Amino acid sequence: MSPCASPLFFVPPLLSKKLYIKTYGCQMNVYDSARMADVMAPLGYRPTETATDADLIILNTCHIREKAEEKVYSDLGRIRKAHARKEGTGERALIAVGGCVGQAEGEEILRRAPYVDMVFGPQSYHNLPDMVMRAQRDGGHVVNLDFAPQPKFDSLPDQSSPQGPSAFLSVQEGCDKFCTFCVVPYTRGAEYSRPAADIEAEARRLVERGALEITLLGQNVNAWHGAGETGDWTLGQLIRRLAEISGLERIRYMTSHPRDMDDSLIAAHGEVEKLMPFLHLPVQSGSDSVLARMNRKHKVDFYLGIIEKLSKARPDIALSSDFIVGFPGETDIEFAATMKLVETVGFAQSYSFKYSPRPGTPAAIVEEQVPEEVKTERLVQLQALITRQQVAFNRSKLGQTMPVLFDRAGKLEDQLIGKSQYMQSVHVRDASAYSGKIVDVTITGAYQNSLAGEIHQPHARRQNVG
Repeated sequence: MSPCASPLFFVPPLLSKKLYIKTYGCQMNVYDSARMADVMAPLGYRPTETATDADLIILNTCHIREKAEEKVYSDLGRIRKAHARKEGTGERALIAVGGCVGQAEGEEILRRAPYVDMVFGPQSYHNLPDMVMRAQRDGGHVVNLDFAPQPKFDSLPDQSSPQGPSAFLSVQEGCDKFCTFCVVPYTRGAEYSRPAADIEAEARRLVERGALEITLLGQNVNAWHGAGETGDWTLGQLIRRLAEISGLERIRYMTSHPRDMDDSLIAAHGEVEKLMPFLHLPVQSGSDSVLARMNRKHKVDFYLGIIEKLSKARPDIALSSDFIVGFPGETDIEFAATMKLVETVGFAQSYSFKYSPRPGTPAAIVEEQVPEEVKTERLVQLQALITRQQVAFNRSKLGQTMPVLFDRAGKLEDQLIGKSQYMQSVHVRDASAYSGKIVDVTITGAYQNSLAGEIHQPHARRQNVG
C-alpha cells in the first residue's frame, strides 16, 4: 500500500477541506496537478475553483516561457491579499509553489514571498501530505526539491480522479538532450521511463473511469524505453499493447524529439488504427547551423527524412511543430531556411516564439543576441506563413465527415466542442446528447483555429469494459 493510501491519512467527511490548484504551462503540468489532487484526497481535500475559499493553494508552475517567475510572483501577490482576508476571520490557508519554477527558484521564492508555506519541485509532489502536515504542525517553511522521479510514481495512489473522455497519462519525464535554450534538464532532471505494466494498469483505470482517448506524455515521450515483459520496450511496442485495451478508442503522444523517432514507432502510425494521424514533432529551426548552436543533435535533412517515412506509413498524417526565431546569432539567411522548411513540409498547425534567454542555459550568455525588433519582425513573417497553412489544412476538410470526440461544452447554448483525429477543435450545435462520445460529424465551416460541423451519425465505439 502506498503512503498516500495509508489509513493514517483518513479524514472524516466533516473535516473536508478545499484545494485550489492553478496550473501553468504544458500538459505534463495538467497531469501533475490532477495527481496532486489525488494525493491530497485521502486527507479530506476536495478541489475548488477559486483561491479565496481554499484551505490549500498550489501554484503548479512552468519555467519555459519568458518572465515565468515574475508571472508567478504576481499571482502570489494577489493570492496573498485573499490569504490575509482569510486570516482576518481566524482561518488559515497554506500557500505552496510547485513545479519547475519551484525547482529552479527554491529558497528565493521564500525570500521574495515569505508568506509562502511550501516550495517543491515536479519530482516531489508525492510528499505533499507530509509537507502539509509539517507546515501545519511546525508553522515554518517546508522545501522539498528532491530529484528522483521513480519514488514519485511508486508513491502515487492507484486510484486516480476521472479526467473525462480525453485523459493524460505521464509515461516519461526528464531530458538528456541539453538543448542550449532549454531549462528542462535542470528542472525535471534526467530521463526516466515508467515500466510498461504500470502504464498499462493506469491506462485501464482511466478507461474504466470514462476515458476514450489517452495522450501519453513526456518531455521526450518517444525516448520512452520502459521495462516490458521481454526487456526494455520502445514507445511503438507500448502503443501496440495499449491499443489492445477494450474501450480505449484513441491514442496520442507528445512531445517528441526527432532523434527518437525510430522505425518501430513510425511503423505503428501505419499499423495501429487507434493511433491518431497527428504528430507534434518540434524542429525549432530550418537552419543546420542554428540547430547545431541549439545542440539539437539533428539536421534538416534528417528531419525531412522522418517526415517522408511517416507520410509513407500513414499518408493522411498531419504534422505540427515548434519554432524559435531570433536564436542568438541567427542571420537573415538562417531565418530564411526556417521559412523554406515550413513551406516544404506544410504543417497543419505550429507554435512559434521569439527566443528569450532562460537563466542558467548556455544560450543565455551568448553575446551575439538578436535585437528585439528583428525577432519581432521575423516572428510576424513566420506566423503569417503558419496561419496560411493552418487555414488551408482546415479548409481541406470542408464537406468531409470525420469522427469527433466531444469532450467539453461550448460557450453557446447546446454547443459541444470536440477534437478531430487531427487535433482540430470542432464545434457543433444541438449536440448535448453526444457529450463524452465519438460521433461522425460533417464539416460545414473552416476557420483559422476551429471547424464547424453537423452531426452525421454516431461513430461506432466499443464498450468500456477494460
